[in-house]
Amino acid sequence: MTAEPAPQTTPPAPPTPLTEAEEFRRRRLGGRLLAPLAALAGTAAAFTYVGLVDPNEPGHYPVCPLLRFTGLYCPGCGGLRSAHAAAHGDLAAALGANALAVAGYAVCAVLMAVWLVHAVRGTPTRITVRPAWWWALGALTALFAVVRNLPVGSALAP
Repeated sequence: MTAEPAPQTTPPAPPTPLTEAEEFRRRRLGGRLLAPLAALAGTAAAFTYVGLVDPNEPGHYPVCPLLRFTGLYCPGCGGLRSAHAAAHGDLAAALGANALAVAGYAVCAVLMAVWLVHAVRGTPTRITVRPAWWWALGALTALFAVVRNLPVGSALAP
């Protein structure tokens, strides 16, 4: 008797790794919503606190060091008063306290909504900003800081 050769079998191919998007889609809805809802809860808690504790009353929040030592308004000066007014629905007062902060609140709200919609749909959120846009944002912030300290820009001062 001759021994028959054993049939040759190829080992099974390893499973192909999932792409990030496929892995994200496989997560349960609760897992996908965890991060955006936690960020939203943190933002809501911060706005609630600032809405309840009035920054117009002295002693609740620290004074801006740049304003204290130089008398100049930084780009963030009036941001807490702006958030307080926004939390109370007074958009005119919010814009008067810090218009740049109000624009930041609006951008933050839009990005939060995009993040939540993507999480519900099961698509990962990728927002990439080119360096030129970061430089433009920095230039706008610097321009805002300079103009609000000039007599011409007194309307932008808090």
